[in-house]
Amino acid sequence: MPILPSRRTLLRSAGGLAGILATCKAPAFAQATPRKLQIAAVNPEPESGAIALAWYAKALTERSRGELDVTFHGGTLLNKEIDIMNAVKAGNVAIGNPGGASATVFPEMGVFLTGYLINSYDQAYKILNGPVGDQLDKTFQEKYGVKVLYFFDYGFRHFWNNRHPITVPKDLRGLKIRAQPSKVFADTVNSLGGVAVPMGWAEVITAAQQGVIDGADLPVVNMVPLKAYEVSKYYSMTAHNYGATLIAMNLRMFNDLTPTQQKLVLDAGREAQGVARKVTESVDTLATAKEQLEPRGMEVNQPDHAPFIDLARKKLWPQYEKQYSGLWEQIVATKV
Repeated sequence: MPILPSRRTLLRSAGGLAGILATCKAPAFAQATPRKLQIAAVNPEPESGAIALAWYAKALTERSRGELDVTFHGGTLLNKEIDIMNAVKAGNVAIGNPGGASATVFPEMGVFLTGYLINSYDQAYKILNGPVGDQLDKTFQEKYGVKVLYFFDYGFRHFWNNRHPITVPKDLRGLKIRAQPSKVFADTVNSLGGVAVPMGWAEVITAAQQGVIDGADLPVVNMVPLKAYEVSKYYSMTAHNYGATLIAMNLRMFNDLTPTQQKLVLDAGREAQGVARKVTESVDTLATAKEQLEPRGMEVNQPDHAPFIDLARKKLWPQYEKQYSGLWEQIVATKV
């Protein structure tokens, strides 16, 4: 049987509490517990976006001095990009990355994925870290209930396949190329002459092994981490898509943070953006692609982009220029 405290003990405890309240001094054990925040992404390290998110989670936890307890889950919490972002919108996960499926979840992002519209990293960074990025953040808060913490990218995408090198657009004819499950990716592949097969990344390696697809596309930075070299022979640096994406937080959860915590989340996010961009951009060269992939049995080439760009301008751009009128003009007008 538990021993109940005496009336004197209760009064003494009450007096102690009153003294604490009167002096506004709380004992150590009364301090608030850390706010736990989970970050979810489809892929773990050493995938480029995951490297930045792991850094971000650690930085937020350490710099908040115990106020935030942030954990990064790469490939363990949810295994589909759309499920991750639905969980963020619902508030079941605090922070998420739509990966390469950003335009599926946020159709406004599709304009950046239009083949050959973005022509350099400098151009993309100037756009996304400027007024256009600010407007997208405002739109996503209003329409989807999420706060953009930072934009980043998976670099320029290049085709890999197990049939032959791609040196001119006609080399894509008849090739079944996996495309991200967003219309703009499929339209890009089809406009250049390939046969787009939309599917999530989780299915790609198996599909290539079974001959469901002949290949797909990835930036240099993710060819080795995602082991695409195991199911492909040729890597052709066509740079046909710029892989813009973002990290978003449930808006209610963001608004529940203190102003100081919000500033920390945004400031560290801009640093994490830099981490991701450095990892991605530093390897997006023909020399590095050869260095990483040829020892693993692949052949690497870099075709002349001009005929690919001409096809995209004729077959792809007209429909997206109309769809993204206003935003399209701002992107085209951005010079570096």
